[in-house]
Amino acid sequence: MGAVVTTSLATRLRAEGIAQVRADAPLAALTTLRVGGPARALVTVERDADLAAVGRVCLAAGAPWAVVGRGSNLLVADAGFPGVVVVLGRGYRGLELLGPQVRAGAAEPLPTLAVRLADAGYTGFAWACSVPGSLGGAVRMNAGAHGGEMADHLVDAELVRLRTGTRETWPVATLGLRYRHSELPDDAVVVAATLRLGSGDPTAVRAEIASIRDWRRRHQPLNEPNCGSVFTNPDGDSAGRLVDQVAEAKGLTRGGARVSERHANFIVTRPGATAADVHGLIVEVQQRVHAATGIRLRPEVTVLGDLTAPVGEAAG
Repeated sequence: MGAVVTTSLATRLRAEGIAQVRADAPLAALTTLRVGGPARALVTVERDADLAAVGRVCLAAGAPWAVVGRGSNLLVADAGFPGVVVVLGRGYRGLELLGPQVRAGAAEPLPTLAVRLADAGYTGFAWACSVPGSLGGAVRMNAGAHGGEMADHLVDAELVRLRTGTRETWPVATLGLRYRHSELPDDAVVVAATLRLGSGDPTAVRAEIASIRDWRRRHQPLNEPNCGSVFTNPDGDSAGRLVDQVAEAKGLTRGGARVSERHANFIVTRPGATAADVHGLIVEVQQRVHAATGIRLRPEVTVLGDLTAPVGEAAG
């Protein structure tokens, strides 16, 4: 029965004219944690009409949807995702320089965008070189690092609504941005964004980027699969400090997942790790910190799929 549903959903998407559709598509390789099961269908979209088609198919089939950018801060359940995963293709890349403002496609990788803007003489966005995500995901999550965040620069975001297939432009004041969060509706796919930046010396900004990258190499487990920061920082404190010095959880393992010895707010995986390993470790760290301090750490990681579903069910 499961295979029939899978084929039907992928076939409907292809019938809508979407060229790149895969059924029962593994998702682990699309994430920086390298764990998780398949999606019922995976589509790469190049135009707004493709996104509108995804919306029509999912609504008609009663199937959920999700958009995956660079796959950082994402934990896919071992059972997979029982719907359509959307990846924005090259049709949603590009950069326009508009004086003090720039407009960029949502599929632009943040590290690449940070370097391109530096070379063009823009300042204020060097922090983004350390965020291994896409511009669209950064808008939705109000990503930030090294004292900067998207809310500092965002003018507006262009969205395609999957329920209607329409493109809308939302000024930053309507996005509800706060620390690692936005109020964007679940059917709103960020397809482009306009930023306001300062001007400066490209050499100086390049040096700032180099300094940030050097700091990351020395303090973060860049050579091991991870999802970036696991927990948001509680008010007035550091999640990494609580995990390391209070919970004493550095090096703590569960299956193929481990709290990094290099940075306690990172969980790394080895071959054979499962999403259940990662999730179990997250819960154990939360419990240790809560027992010691009364603080309930909030995961920064987005979960895709049902972590409690038996393997083979969610994607069926």
